[in-house]
Amino acid sequence: MKKLLGVLLAITMSWPVSATVLSNVEVKGEIQTIASDVKNGLEWDIYNRGAWTRAMAGLSADLVEDVTANILFQYAYQWGEKNEDNFGFSNGEGIKLANANVVVSNLFGALEATVGRQFYGDENSAVMYFGPNHYNAEGGQYARALDAVKLAYNNDSFALTVMAGKIADMDAIDSDFDTYEPTTIFGADVKFNVTEDLTAQVYGYSWRNTSGWLENEGMNYDAYAGLYGAKLTFAPEAFLVSAEYARNFGGDRLIKEHKGIGYMVKVDGTVKATDALNLRGMFYYETSDFWNFGNFTPGLLIGHYLQQYVDEYSEGGVRLFNIGVDYKPAEKWTVALDGYSFQDRFGHYSATYEADLTVKYDHNEYVQLFAGLGYAKYSQSEENYWFYGKDNVKGQLGMLIKF
Repeated sequence: MKKLLGVLLAITMSWPVSATVLSNVEVKGEIQTIASDVKNGLEWDIYNRGAWTRAMAGLSADLVEDVTANILFQYAYQWGEKNEDNFGFSNGEGIKLANANVVVSNLFGALEATVGRQFYGDENSAVMYFGPNHYNAEGGQYARALDAVKLAYNNDSFALTVMAGKIADMDAIDSDFDTYEPTTIFGADVKFNVTEDLTAQVYGYSWRNTSGWLENEGMNYDAYAGLYGAKLTFAPEAFLVSAEYARNFGGDRLIKEHKGIGYMVKVDGTVKATDALNLRGMFYYETSDFWNFGNFTPGLLIGHYLQQYVDEYSEGGVRLFNIGVDYKPAEKWTVALDGYSFQDRFGHYSATYEADLTVKYDHNEYVQLFAGLGYAKYSQSEENYWFYGKDNVKGQLGMLIKF
């Protein structure tokens, strides 16, 4: 943390005192600390234990009219580990560059352009997200980012986003792609406000397979891969229902489907029972070879396996049911209780169940404390060896500060 603040201070002091061109200078960032412990009976232990901190700090400033510059550094470490002796901006551990971009507003009178290293997407997206993870000890390390150009257009009827660039620090991304190195990525996302309560979204993304990703499908070494999908959201005041479908493509040209195409279906529902009580439900269905850069990690235990190893522990993919309750016993408190049922998508194995209790306390608008306790009762089907073992228990405590 001292290193991160030192870099930030050095950048600030390096600006000329006479640089009156700068205005609206803001210090931005966040600090997340999570301590966790897991009692794990599985053959492979992939859960974190101990305490982790990820600190992000940077500056935002208006350079001239309609032009804003942003810079953000990050540093993530496990408590007690040796501190780094160098900044490590591009390789290895240490301080890394999370954001470094310029935002040009009112471009051609209508567009907003973001150029440089940036975060992208929604944190709860199951298909595309580059940015920091929160509230789970298995996602507390470095935030991933894009080196890209993003163009955005918004009006009362629709919002259009187009992006093209490269995936930053690809080898540090802990995902389905951790042994591959796709580089160039581009895509588009369009959201339509059909009515006041109904929103329709259509998107598509593609990336180049520079490491022979699709060789098993009989395709060439430099093939395209990607996904496209659609989402409908109906959100009147009393409840919310959304349904999303995404499908892969891959081949020697854009939008060419291949044998054994991967796809996913996700349906969410929330009912506002009272001002203090929300009831939730979710269904998720995925084939084992659905390629994505999403951030869908439901629960404290199952979700980590789902994001990392769905193509390994389940030959047929996954189907997941969830029911949950959110309750606010007081203004600053939120208590959530969730139940999950995980199974291969064909139902060949008996289900694995998980129950989670999470609590969040908003100390103020910048500081939040949170805690979680999860229990997973694993399938006792010997064929499903990835989830055959003793039950798991996980507990975690954390603090999130945003400024």
